[in-house]
Amino acid sequence: MAPPGLGVVVGGSIPYQPWALAQKKKNFENRITLDPRNKGFLLGVPRVAYNSAPFHILQQDNHVTLVYEYQNSVRTIYTNGSKHPQGHIDWWLGDSRGHWQGDTLIADVLHQHPDTWLDRAGNFHSEELHVVEKYTPLGPDHIRYEATLEDPKVFTKPWTISLILYRNKEKNVQLLENYPHTFDSEQYYP
Repeated sequence: MAPPGLGVVVGGSIPYQPWALAQKKKNFENRITLDPRNKGFLLGVPRVAYNSAPFHILQQDNHVTLVYEYQNSVRTIYTNGSKHPQGHIDWWLGDSRGHWQGDTLIADVLHQHPDTWLDRAGNFHSEELHVVEKYTPLGPDHIRYEATLEDPKVFTKPWTISLILYRNKEKNVQLLENYPHTFDSEQYYP
């Protein structure tokens, strides 16, 4: 889980194409009803890694499994040398293929559903989003999480986020059932 902060974008701003920046502003203005999270959709990568719900990381010989409290979703990063499937497939958490560089897990993520957002502020992507994640242990209780995002339909160049993930060390910590309800804006904003 990542603590709140002023921002995680390296360099401070996302390099949107002009049309995409205008769309991001529209998304922000209508975030109550448009945010896919408020509709009960899975978060997508990288948002699932830095949202407020905890997750477990389980390492096996040929893959790493990430079990998220958010909607009890499960993601597998295959580390067996296999390739991404051909064509394009809209998966809510994408298709992840990884390898190790020393202690750092590097995950290449393709095939993400274009209806996920990067955050609650309306930052978005297209079906061409390509994410390269790096999970680097900084000690027994901290991981540096970095994700470089490339999407030639939306951004003018690749850009990176970087943050520290902290291990929950509370007594009896565990993932709980978490199925968010869809958000009815009429109930809160008649």
